[in-house]
Amino acid sequence: MADNSDRHHEYGWRARLGVIVPPTNTVNEAEWQRLAPEGVSVHATRMPLHTDSETDEGERALYADLEHAVKDLSAAGMSVIAYGCTAGSMVQPLTRLTDHMTELCNRPTVATAPAIVRALQALGATKVSVATPYHDALNQHEKAFLAASGIETLAIAGLGIGAGGAHEYVQIARRPASDAFDLAVSVDRADAEAVVISCTDFATLPVIERLEQELGKPVVTSNQATFWAALRAAGIDDRLDGAGRLLREH
Repeated sequence: MADNSDRHHEYGWRARLGVIVPPTNTVNEAEWQRLAPEGVSVHATRMPLHTDSETDEGERALYADLEHAVKDLSAAGMSVIAYGCTAGSMVQPLTRLTDHMTELCNRPTVATAPAIVRALQALGATKVSVATPYHDALNQHEKAFLAASGIETLAIAGLGIGAGGAHEYVQIARRPASDAFDLAVSVDRADAEAVVISCTDFATLPVIERLEQELGKPVVTSNQATFWAALRAAGIDDRLDGAGRLLREH
């Protein structure tokens, strides 16, 4: 939570949100900047992408890179620090990654995959459909992560990006938000209590409200959920319109 010295900051006088994103990500910051209420500023740094954090070697590499990124943002006096990467933060138990980050910086921290789970819990959703830009192997990893968190995936579909290697991930930000809309509609099931759109580099903000109206259920996206978690961790309780039921009601 912001302390009394924050009133001396011209822009982030209520809270300064730090976010760590993969090198090619150009969507996370843009959507967070649009979501930020008056007095809340957004500050980003980058670190390598980690999609193999379930292995011992992958976990060590993730934690080593996180240490540098967290300390860089800490030096700028962030109120909260977020790890804005869905695939890289699918770690169990849910607080394992953020507990480590908090130990490094002595301030609140959040991460995307746990934020999605917390958002679904806040919305009372235990059965979901999931839309992603990913390839099948990563989709199955996400399905297993959600299952370990008590969330059943009734259907999951992706665009197949990354099947040919990590160099393909730069393509995700080039897909229009209409692609996320169409994929979410196609993957939805009648008994799904919410629809999840995964990946912080997948543009979704322009279509969340329209999707909720179309589907008649809440839509949770990577950037929306992480921003919600960061905002609440910073002690900002504003209810925001235009980004779905999660930020409007919780």
